[in-house]
Amino acid sequence: MGSTGFHKVVFIIGICFLVHAAVSAAQRKLTEQEFTSLSLDIVVQGILSLIACMYAIIYMAGDLKEIRATEELENKSWETLRNIPSYYIFSHRGRTLSPAYDPTSVGKSLIDE
Repeated sequence: MGSTGFHKVVFIIGICFLVHAAVSAAQRKLTEQEFTSLSLDIVVQGILSLIACMYAIIYMAGDLKEIRATEELENKSWETLRNIPSYYIFSHRGRTLSPAYDPTSVGKSLIDE
């Protein structure tokens, strides 16, 4: 499924008709005193242009690629799989259990940096 010039033309025409339907709906709403609903031709034009745009986008997007997690994991050892940097915590409550813990030095070290 490759993108061809035909699909690009269908997409551009679909966008043009979709904009035309939106402008027609806005113009109809502004000109009528009591706006109840859109006319059938504006609704049909909007739906058909939306379908044409979706059809063209599906072909222009190209083929999807498979996500292979095994390729990424094959090059890692067991030690690097267990290493999760987001779990590193340097300021935890275990430091208060240390006999060398000085609570006044914590604020000073932050200011010195």
